[in-house]
Amino acid sequence: MKGHWLTLLMAVVLAGLGAYVYFVELPAERTQTLTETQAKKILPFEGRDITGLTLRSEAGEIVLAPGENRTWKIAAPLQTDADSREVDSLLRALVLGKGSRVGEEQATALAPFGLEKPSVVLTVTGGSHQETLSLGDSGPLSSTLYAMRASDRKILLTDLAPKDFLNKTVSTFRKKEVLRFDQTQAERLRLTYPPTEIVLYRTNETGEKDKKWKIRFPVEAGADQTAVRTLLMKLEDLKALGFVDPGPEHASLAKRLLKPEAKITVYAAGVEQMVKLYLPDPASGEAYAVTAPDSPIYRINPTAIKNLTKELFALQDKRLLGMNRDEIARLSVKTREEQYVLVNQSQGQSDGQNKGWAIEDQPNQKLDQQAVDLFVSRVAELPAELRVVKQTGPLAPYGLASPAAEFRATGKDGQVRGRLVLGTRVGGLVYATGQGLPGIYQARSDILTQIPAKRDLLAKTAQAGGTAP
Repeated sequence: MKGHWLTLLMAVVLAGLGAYVYFVELPAERTQTLTETQAKKILPFEGRDITGLTLRSEAGEIVLAPGENRTWKIAAPLQTDADSREVDSLLRALVLGKGSRVGEEQATALAPFGLEKPSVVLTVTGGSHQETLSLGDSGPLSSTLYAMRASDRKILLTDLAPKDFLNKTVSTFRKKEVLRFDQTQAERLRLTYPPTEIVLYRTNETGEKDKKWKIRFPVEAGADQTAVRTLLMKLEDLKALGFVDPGPEHASLAKRLLKPEAKITVYAAGVEQMVKLYLPDPASGEAYAVTAPDSPIYRINPTAIKNLTKELFALQDKRLLGMNRDEIARLSVKTREEQYVLVNQSQGQSDGQNKGWAIEDQPNQKLDQQAVDLFVSRVAELPAELRVVKQTGPLAPYGLASPAAEFRATGKDGQVRGRLVLGTRVGGLVYATGQGLPGIYQARSDILTQIPAKRDLLAKTAQAGGTAP
């Protein structure tokens, strides 16, 4: 009986010890671990809670405040839009940054760490909380900085990179896009560079999902879709390298900007924007962009002017044939060796069946439809690479009077709407003229080796049967 009580007593003691460990020791350990983890963080709050940021350095004080839709604005020393990506990048580095304590509980000697006269002082506001962080010299590694929080005056060796925090000026945080638009919503574009003016517009003739750019002036013609999109992308990406704000310097510089190299107007999402590009002294390497008299004058890279000034040929649809592949009902092929006519049997069919291509004088011959489609596409899509003369003149000097190959494309209405003539080959190019572009051009010469003989278009089963002529 005595042994039974002894066993029961031991069980009660063990249970008490377990309860002490579970309810006292473990929570204390968790609290210590959490405290140590929090101590490693530089800031006591999360990025989404930050509602303000001030930077003070020898360059002055910059005050940043949140704008609409998760954007940022500069509140001082001037009021303007901020480059939100630049601000978010700095805040992300602060929020994710870690630090370990150096030396004493509270620092007394700050000079050895560059904190007696800190390079940058950051004041970060998050709701009702605020923390000030002084940044000093670089640490033992190039990607570290010494820092001190005002709340506890502890010197920390942080993993903050000097490039992310030092030498920041108000220009660093200014929004640098000269024009602010979404190129996917652009509808009209006017390019003026004396003595040239080009007007482009976007049409949706074949439906909302198939909007195409066309040239309205100085000619009515199709546009090179890739070239126009690239131009819009470069215009959207035009960024300032510096700013001359309204004031005496602005007024003095404006007097020098008399004749623009280019004036570009874009209409997007119901808003029209215009920019004038200037190169007052090419030898100086200085270039400027102006959007309005009371706006800053933007310093830009001179190469931007070259990238944004395109002649008409660069923006035109350079396909020479002058007819889309899916519009071709008949394609006449003539070389110095033979000639034949391909007929698109699907054109004009109302039953929705794709009956493919056939040779006009051998309609029952089965063709390799994939080979025919590839060949027709090559003819229809062949672009001009270089312009030789703007208007068609004598053809003999280019081998176009007695061509190496000639193609005529007919629509389903029976009218010839596309023509392509290939002449003399010179290196990797061949002289060419076509209905799609007035003048004489050079195109890639490999098209000459890609013109199949009639028998090469037959399906393999037909060739095996020996039915080819």
